[in-house]
Amino acid sequence: MSVEVVMPQMGESITEGTVSKWLKQVGETIEKDEPLLEISTDKVDAEVPAPGAGILLEIRANEGETVEVGSVVGVIGEENESAVSSQPPPVESKEIAAEPTPKVEEVKTEPVAETAQVAEVVTTSAVASNPQSQIPNPKSAGAAEVVMPQMGESITEGTVSKWLKSVGDTIEKDEPLLEISTDKVDAEVPSPSAGILLEIRVNEGETVEVGAVVGLVGAESASTVKSQESGVESQSVVQAQAVEDTAEAMSADIPSVETAKAATAQSANAQQPQVQETEGRSYDYQRPDAVEDAQTSGKSNGEMSLEDLRKTKSSPLVRNIAKEHNVDISRISGSGMSGRVTKKDILSFIETGAALRPQDLLVKPQSRVESEKSREIISSSQEVKPATLDSRLPTAVGDRTEPMSVMRKKIAEHMTFSKQISAHVTSVYEIDMTNVAKFRNKNKADFNSRYGTKLTFMPFIFQTVTNALRKFPIVNSQVSGEQIIYKGDINLGMAVALDWGLIVPVIKKADSLSLSGLAQTANDLADRARTKKLMPDEVQGGTFTITNPGVFGGLFGTPIINQPQVAILCVGTIEKRPKVITTAEGDDVIAIRSMAYFALTYDHRIVDGSDAEKFLSFMKEYLENTQFSL
Repeated sequence: MSVEVVMPQMGESITEGTVSKWLKQVGETIEKDEPLLEISTDKVDAEVPAPGAGILLEIRANEGETVEVGSVVGVIGEENESAVSSQPPPVESKEIAAEPTPKVEEVKTEPVAETAQVAEVVTTSAVASNPQSQIPNPKSAGAAEVVMPQMGESITEGTVSKWLKSVGDTIEKDEPLLEISTDKVDAEVPSPSAGILLEIRVNEGETVEVGAVVGLVGAESASTVKSQESGVESQSVVQAQAVEDTAEAMSADIPSVETAKAATAQSANAQQPQVQETEGRSYDYQRPDAVEDAQTSGKSNGEMSLEDLRKTKSSPLVRNIAKEHNVDISRISGSGMSGRVTKKDILSFIETGAALRPQDLLVKPQSRVESEKSREIISSSQEVKPATLDSRLPTAVGDRTEPMSVMRKKIAEHMTFSKQISAHVTSVYEIDMTNVAKFRNKNKADFNSRYGTKLTFMPFIFQTVTNALRKFPIVNSQVSGEQIIYKGDINLGMAVALDWGLIVPVIKKADSLSLSGLAQTANDLADRARTKKLMPDEVQGGTFTITNPGVFGGLFGTPIINQPQVAILCVGTIEKRPKVITTAEGDDVIAIRSMAYFALTYDHRIVDGSDAEKFLSFMKEYLENTQFSL
């Protein structure tokens, strides 16, 4: 029997959707819940899973067409079956109740109408239970919503790190209202309008999805609109399942609506504790496959962790891609509803090289026994990381405990992951920076007056690095599985120390910039990093990173590689030291020179020691002998 594919309801205020892409063609086989098409609304883009398994018999809405919610966009059925015209849903059809089937004679028109009304109420409740539409539009009450902003294409959630205003405070339009933290940047969120902060809906430290309402701003007399009854929200899950059970009962020729009602009540009683347990969470309980997955795993949705939900709620296609590339779905931040990992999410994750895990090393065990040992070691090392981060140590009088910030946790995860995947080796060179120091001292005053920014040692180092990377492209590469990607652009990441952590803004196409261009760009990025004004794309896409602990007086360090890159340069302090030099006449003398240590940490899977030595040797020659120009 054929099954209709309909345009889904993606939110209470959404009445139509556009078919952006069909993932299957007419005649192709598709599994139940496999992504069938992609749709776009004025709120979200989403994949629509197949409601049943079979053959795609018909496409009724072509790519680019916009149709109303509930419209049939396609038909799935068995091979050689012809697509049937759209039929009304069973629970809304009074003709079904009137059919003279032996087992449904007792079903009267009035109870069926009542069931249809229940279905209508439950549909509304199910929509209201969606986290994106739980909160009615406050504009009718003269209040403006403050929402968690989208800070980048790959960012799906944010954490409220600090409210800059309290409820009742007066605020101007575009005045900073709160600070948020994502896995890319920290930023201030301006007020969408002038008025009074009427309500704070997300407290400091809480993480919510992009688009979620975090507060309300409006006139002092404006009344905030809230959800009617929490009980209605909590019951919507039970009611949705009840209607599904009722529909199944009628299609299976169950004798009466009273029987279906009894099943509904029993289902509601059985599921009520789960609803109470998970109240306030944004899991999508209305999806039938989520219920099936929970039953399969032996857990209720309320007992499942976010990682479990990401695994079970992802489509079969996504799970197949994950299996093929040996990716743990729980490591991916899903952009789908309730954290669901979409096809776009996992493909982006793989393309960035972040999907690589220790078992993807180029040098692989030669025997099955060695492979098993390798897996055991990897497994144990992966289990240690979360235990280390989550362990609770005893405290003593005078100790102060505070939770890690989002940035701190992301740094911890990224650094631990890098140490697991890359074979870190460090080479150190001592370089005479006197040539650079003389040029800088001669030109820094003029530079400041011409460009309005200071001339530090770093632009000289940036320019030297870009030339070295062009000469030795292996150091500007990335690893993808068992392939090496030689990056065409040179995008230099520069580590900037902040009071609350570390961030690495990126100088894009650094090899195309002059010395003055490098100085201006670097100073601008550093200044905006310290004032939380960076955009997400300004901290992404780096191909090589430079860190400068020398500014604090450190001689040199052995930094951790910034994945998926293969090398990072550490610049030590530049200071005057006695140095033996040879004069033009061949005499050795002791002179006072500006010296510094440069340490290159590299991934020994890809970069050989000779490559690193040649890279540093080139830098030494360039810095010591180049006639620089602004």
